[in-house]
Formats: sequence, C-alpha cells, structure tokens
Amino acid sequence: MWPYLDKAICRTAKTIAKPIIEEQIPKYKIDSVEFETLTLGSLPPTLQGMKVYLTDEKELILEPSFKWAGNPNITLLVKAFGLKATAQLVDFQIFAAPRITLKPLVPSFPCFCKIIVSLMDKPHVDFGLKILGADLMSIPGLYRFIQEMIKDQVGNMYLWPKTLEVEILDPSKAMKRPVGILHVKICGATQLKKKDLLGASDPYVKLKLTESKLPSKKTTVKHKNLNPVWDEEFSMVVKDPESQELEIYVYDWEKVGKHEKMGMNVVPVKDLTPDDKRTMTLDLLKTMDPNDPQNNKSRGQVTVELTYKPFKEEEGPEDSLKSGKFGKIPEGTPPGGGVLSVLIHGAEDIEGKHHTHPYVQIIFKGEEKKTKQLKKNTDPRWEEEFTFMLEKPPLDEKLHVQVVSTSKTSIMHHKEMLGYVDINLSDVVSNRRINEKYHLIDSRNGKIQIELTWNSAS
Repeated sequence: MWPYLDKAICRTAKTIAKPIIEEQIPKYKIDSVEFETLTLGSLPPTLQGMKVYLTDEKELILEPSFKWAGNPNITLLVKAFGLKATAQLVDFQIFAAPRITLKPLVPSFPCFCKIIVSLMDKPHVDFGLKILGADLMSIPGLYRFIQEMIKDQVGNMYLWPKTLEVEILDPSKAMKRPVGILHVKICGATQLKKKDLLGASDPYVKLKLTESKLPSKKTTVKHKNLNPVWDEEFSMVVKDPESQELEIYVYDWEKVGKHEKMGMNVVPVKDLTPDDKRTMTLDLLKTMDPNDPQNNKSRGQVTVELTYKPFKEEEGPEDSLKSGKFGKIPEGTPPGGGVLSVLIHGAEDIEGKHHTHPYVQIIFKGEEKKTKQLKKNTDPRWEEEFTFMLEKPPLDEKLHVQVVSTSKTSIMHHKEMLGYVDINLSDVVSNRRINEKYHLIDSRNGKIQIELTWNSAS
C-alpha cells in the first residue's frame, strides 16, 4: 500500500508547494525552484495511537498519532543569478497528531461525503538540508529558524480550527435531502373499462414517487363511474428530480378481496419544467414495458396537472449542510408554510416488561406515522424519515413520539408502551435543524435520537 500512497502524496505535495514557492522566491531574487526528484522512500509512517470521538451527528472523528522517520529522496533544483544549485533533503522526521473527520456519513459507498483534516498542535519536523554536499542545518541558528518557519506555515494553513477539506461525494445527492415539492392534481379519468359484474367500476387513483419510503397517496373512490371526476390535490416531497418518477395507478375498488388494477402510467420528474404547471392526459397501460402487446388494448385515460417546485437555494451547499437549511419552499405553498422533516435515527436502553419488539409512532396534528418494527432489540436503529407539510411554522406545536412494542404471541400483554417524548417545535423553527437524544418518559434509561429539520417559505 505504501508505494501507492507515496506517489499520491508526492503528487499532492507538488501541487500544494508550487504556488507557495512561486509566491516566496521573488523575495530572495531566485529565478526558480523545481523538484528534481521527490519520493518518500521505502519506510512508511507508523501509527502510535488513535482517539475516536462519539457524537450525535452523522460523522466519525479520529485523532491518530503519526510518527515518520523516513528515508526520502527529495532534491530541489534552484536557479538564481544565472547559476544552478542542488538542494537535498535528508534524515527527514515528522511527528503529527491530526484530527480527521469523516462527514456526513451516508448509505452510499464509501459511506462519507467529505474528509476534513486539521492539526491539533503544530507538527514536529526535523531534517537535514545539503547544498553542494554541505549540511546547512549545521549553521548556528539556521536550524531553529527553518523549523519554526515550517511550523508556522503549516499551522497557518491547517492548525485547528482551520481545515483541509476533500470532497468525496456530492452531499446533496448522497444524503437525499428534500430539494422540491411535486404538486399533483388528479383531474379525472375517461373511458375506463367495466370491471364489475353489473357493468360498472369503482375507480380510485394511487400515487407514488419512486425511491421514496413515504406512503402512497390515494384519491377517494368514485362508485359506479367510468368517467370519474376527482379534482383532488396532493403534494409530494422530491429528493432527486433526475431519477425519481411519479407512478400513477388506477384501481377498481372491491369491498371484498384484492383491488384490481385498471391501468397505470409514469411521469419522470425531470420531464417537468420547474415552476410551470403542466396538464397531461395519459393513456392507461398494462405495464411500462414498451414492447408488451397488452399495452395495445385501450384501458382509458387519466388527466393530471403537475407542477414541480424546486426549493430556492439561498445558501451554498456548505452553509446548507451546516445549518440544516436546504432551501426554501417555493411559491405556491401557503404563506408561511413549509416542510417539517422528522428523521428517527434510533433508540438505546429500551426494555419492555414482557417483550421488546419496538417501533416508533409519530403523532402530529392528528396525523400518525410509524417506523418498521424490529424484533427483540433494546438498541434499535431505524434511520427512517417522515415529512409533514404545514401551512404555517409550528411555533406553538408539539411533536409526540412514542416507542411501542407489540407481540402476537403474548395474549395478555399484546401491546406495551416503552416510553414517549413530547418535543416543542419552536426551537426547530428558529434553528432550522436539531439533532438530539431525548430521554424517554416512563422508561428507566431509554433514549431516542431524533433529527428535525424545518424548511420554510420565509
């Protein structure tokens, strides 16, 4: 591994050193300084120790202690006053304790978006410098002067809180944060086919965005109607307009048994012009396979109005990630409205008296949402996100979150409450983002980690 790292580090060192050298050499009447050879040798650095810090954020903080006493071959060619001289770096040693932060952690390989490096203390650097065979470091005072100059230069660039940031993944794509809202109006359908024995159908429409874990949206059922009119509106959170598609299904409602699919169609979000309302009349198909001969059969049509409203960014990606503010709700939402995102990370030290198969229920303004259930787990991790679209900021509202366990085998104790918490949302509105662990009420030691984000129109 070290030979490959050697080449990569040397390339980076040349890139960093070039502008510094070009800035400094005019002060000393030097024409040019170039690397004649640059290799770090065969001896790799050694790891003396490692500190790891735990935080509630999606990050991993490491503080390794490095020591390197290498055998590098670093030769500089210096040109000045029409003369050439070769300077060689020998007996190089460096001790450093950097802080390396991998953030934010994401479910896409390599599982983090950025590497952020800073130095907690000035590094110790020791080396010899030979010019024309003579060791300049033996000159009284020069050794300490050069050492301090190197420490100061490195410290000015990378000493905490200054950092070196290397982006690995695009955070906005890797984190799949909300980037807009798709407004959908189901106008109606025409020439639907008869599915019932009495010569009619009971149609309704089901909507779903691909790559979304949120529940599907459904219209009301229009009984005994082959040309129904709904005029019902829905709003759906978009996280990746380049890949997400709106799936539109028309079903025939059945009182008993499975509802029969009457037809479907798909509209890619990327085909919609942002902020423009588009009315579309779509043929209902059996499948989305263009070569399926069953699609030649008429199944009726559905008419929809679609408007994609991307969030209007006011900050750059860096500021958005730090503040939790990922954009603004577009025009078309109610004045002062916005989207409240609730991310249930996990819980710890939860325990039921009779069973521990936890899931989380979120209750807000009469609307209830819940995570999947995990069996026999006292430290569950869900990492599930839910959204609530609101007409005004929830300044005086509370979010009720409870951890529940149910068991099919326990007749006497089928359902058990493992703890709950009521969260005031005023802080979320003012701070835009909160990521905290909350102690569960009615639980001995239980905690739950919840991340809340508010994106507003103002």
